[in-house]
Amino acid sequence: VNLFYKDIKSICPEKFYIEACDDGADAVLAIDRVSNEMTLTGKTPCMYLIVITKKRNVGSLLGHAVWKAVDFDVISYKRTVLHLTENQTQDNKTFLSMINNVLTTDGFYFCTDYDLTHTLQRLANVSHDFQEMSLLERADQRFVWNGSLLREFLAQPELHKFAIPVVHGFVVMKPCRINGKIFEWILISRRSCFRAGVRYYVRGIDSEGHAANFVETEQIVLYGAGRASFVQTRGSMPFFWSQRPNLKYKPKPLISKNTNHMDGFQRHFDSQVLIYGKQTILNLVNQKGSEKPLEQAFAKMVTGMENGMIKYVAFDFHKECSGMRWDRLNILVDNVAETQDEYSYFMVDTEGKVLSQQKGTFRSNCMDCLDRTNVIQSMLARRSIQSQLQRMGVLHVAQRIEEQADFEKIYKNAWADNANACAKQYAGTGALKTDFTRTGKRTQMGLVMDGVNSAVRYYKNNFSDGFRQDSIDLFLGNYAVDETDGPTPLRIQKDWKFLTLPIIMVVAFSMCIICLLMAGDTWTETLAYVLFWGTAAAVTAAVIVFNGRDFVDAPKLVQKEKMD
Repeated sequence: VNLFYKDIKSICPEKFYIEACDDGADAVLAIDRVSNEMTLTGKTPCMYLIVITKKRNVGSLLGHAVWKAVDFDVISYKRTVLHLTENQTQDNKTFLSMINNVLTTDGFYFCTDYDLTHTLQRLANVSHDFQEMSLLERADQRFVWNGSLLREFLAQPELHKFAIPVVHGFVVMKPCRINGKIFEWILISRRSCFRAGVRYYVRGIDSEGHAANFVETEQIVLYGAGRASFVQTRGSMPFFWSQRPNLKYKPKPLISKNTNHMDGFQRHFDSQVLIYGKQTILNLVNQKGSEKPLEQAFAKMVTGMENGMIKYVAFDFHKECSGMRWDRLNILVDNVAETQDEYSYFMVDTEGKVLSQQKGTFRSNCMDCLDRTNVIQSMLARRSIQSQLQRMGVLHVAQRIEEQADFEKIYKNAWADNANACAKQYAGTGALKTDFTRTGKRTQMGLVMDGVNSAVRYYKNNFSDGFRQDSIDLFLGNYAVDETDGPTPLRIQKDWKFLTLPIIMVVAFSMCIICLLMAGDTWTETLAYVLFWGTAAAVTAAVIVFNGRDFVDAPKLVQKEKMD
């Protein structure tokens, strides 16, 4: 019989957990109820296993089933969390909610016997040794969103079959028919997990040249044994700039004045050229107002780099298409048509012979690399598939893809769905301008929906994106949980202004309304009360807006580099 004058923290089917009563004691005595073995363990955070419990088949890619992860289970390694301190328990709940926040963001895909992280062209040009490697070893790490979670598996090759790379983005696969010929049309968007995050908290690039909201989009056509693909990329303007939320509808973007932009800029495009070949940058931002300095800086850096592999095209999307003149987008498409023909696309005939390789990519961007970017990408992709289907014999020489009503409906809806998926993952709402992508024209209802989405974006960007950013950083391993019981960033308290001023503003505004509804004995008395409380509400609101950054939901775990 063992006699303890201690605090028994928990009794589990397998073990007793006993905590010392001494202040500051960190050790916990664990007694195995079967073997009677006694061991000392620290008060460390719980480890969890994330398991995909439900999947949905998206389609088949070259005979390989592609799955969408629909539901997950987060299972604790331990049967209890009672060995944790009170602070650790609270932090543990917050960290778990962050993990679930990422897992419930739509768009996780995987394949158990095919490498979804690489394009068809990259896979066609690899060595035999590369093909013999496990999916985990050979995956493009830019697009492996569970890479941090699988670190321990990577060191043990015998476990690789249990660890499947998961990509985040969008995948659609549709069987289509034109002229009685059936082919498979596929669209895959792969979001990079490097410098990943949410709209206003992650802009520009990091010191390694990784761009925010970088997405590789591949359009694939499979007809018989023949196949073709066309790849495009999107990503934030690759220099050091920020646009922190501050309660204003459109915060002013700021270019860093204390950073050598060219180092990161050079690294970014060195990587892009190495992976994709020649680059044509399509910069769609406004060439006036707050976006103008960004466009000018981008153009200046491309010129200063003096790289013949990189071409820069600026196109003021909003100015050119003002007044619902969306047909003017063809000006840009026609302008880069010769370059697109030069870059070509990847194509393999029915006998496995490579007919053409894609020699370069279009790198499109706007401010968010979402709405404007997706519209242009869909138009360039349509031009590519027109050529591909003609060479495959699906389309006749004189036929236009736009005339194929059934396919056009599938095509437009899929690209609009792609826009929504990318937008929800980065900005928190569906994309804007999807009515044009779906129908080929701008509609009044589309404008109304854009207004609704813009309002929702404003709320989320200011009042919930800090938590979303922390969730992504935790999930990707950018933040490591401290195993001690020391203070964590989660326990940082808000300044007194955060609670006091909004309460004063609400009370003052309410009193102003009450004074209007319950008039005094004279109109001058009523006016005096209304002016007093109205002024109090207005002054308080002005102070809140002036200190806007103190009132938004800012990340707590995020690294300083991302905050600058």
